[in-house]
Order: sequence, then C-alpha cells, then structure tokens
Amino acid sequence: MTEPITVVVVDDHSIFRSGLRADLEDFIHVVGEAGDVDAAVAAVAQHAPQVVLLDVHLPGGQGGGGAEVIRRAAPAASGTRFLALSVSDSAEDVVGVIRAGARGYITKGSSGAEVSRAVATVAGGDAVFSPRLAGFVLDAFGAAAGEQAQTDEELDRLSAREREVMRLIARGYSYKEVATELFISIKTVETHVSAVLRKLQLSSRHELTAWALERRLL
Repeated sequence: MTEPITVVVVDDHSIFRSGLRADLEDFIHVVGEAGDVDAAVAAVAQHAPQVVLLDVHLPGGQGGGGAEVIRRAAPAASGTRFLALSVSDSAEDVVGVIRAGARGYITKGSSGAEVSRAVATVAGGDAVFSPRLAGFVLDAFGAAAGEQAQTDEELDRLSAREREVMRLIARGYSYKEVATELFISIKTVETHVSAVLRKLQLSSRHELTAWALERRLL
C-alpha cells in the first residue's frame, strides 16, 4: 500500500481547516495545523511534512503572510513543498508566493478531491498552476495583450521542440499531458526537460515556471 502524503494545513480560520481535513482523500495524512505565520513556521519544523497547504493571507510574523512562511521555513525544510490555497486569485498574491518558492497555487473554490490531487501532484515534484492564474501573473509582469516574448540569449539555446516542451511544463502540464499534446513519448519528454533545465542552468520545474513567467513566455 502506498504511504500517505503528510501535510500541514495553514489557515487562520479553524472552521476552514476542519472542513478541509474532512474533505481530503484518504491518501492525505494531515500531521499538523497552524493559524498564523509563526505557528506555521514552527509546525513545518516540527512535522517536516511533504506538503504545506498554505493560505496567502495570515496574521503574525512580519506581516508577510504565506510568502513569509515559505521564506522562513523552506531553508530548513528541503523535503517540504508549499502549495498555496487561497480565496484570493489576485496577481499580486499569486506572484508573491511563487517568488517566495510555492510550487503551485489553487483557490478555495476547489473541491476536496481537487485539492488532494493538487497535493499529490506537488508532492511528486510537479507544479499546479491554472492557466487563468497564469494570465493574472502575466498581467502583473506587464505583458501586453498579444505581446511576443523577446528572444534572448538563453532562449536561443533551446531547440524549437525544447521550447514547446518548456512552455507546457512551465504551465503545469504533467509529462504524460505534454507527451499527448505533442504526440511524443513520455521518455522523450523527460529527455527534453532534462536538456532544457541543463541549458538554462535551472534545477527544478518550479524554477523553470518562474523563469518562463519573468520572460513572458507562457
């Protein structure tokens, strides 16, 4: 039997935390909860969860909310990934937690099953980032409608196929979804992703997403 995914739930509303725990799938094991920044940092240090479900707006700390939790907790929690779960879908909030190190961002309108799948995706090393929210992020970076990304020296290192794979991966597609979209094998996708990360001197899909967003390539 597959081991459950350990999760810490961080939200300043206890009723929401309780409801979320009840709605999550059986393969999710909530090992801790927190309602403010300082308690969240402590909970991550204590439980070392695989994933932290993190609200963006939290009391306490230095007023940095979820982004502050990531900045303070992540250095000592190399095996923990952070997934933002918020009622907010504003570009400012999305950009803030992604820059801090979140692996994804979903809204509280998601069902328990959708949140559980998102947790599993993030725990597996992939990103969860909806195209709608990606649009808000692009707006925040000042991308004009229909504006084409400026080709720079880094992008020139990639082949045409690697650019296609890069854009899909940065949007949060799984390897299987990329393979289906481009009519290639999953193994070929893996090879292209490795090449993209190597050529761009990046170490993860999360870094690739941030790189692509900053260059308005999504």
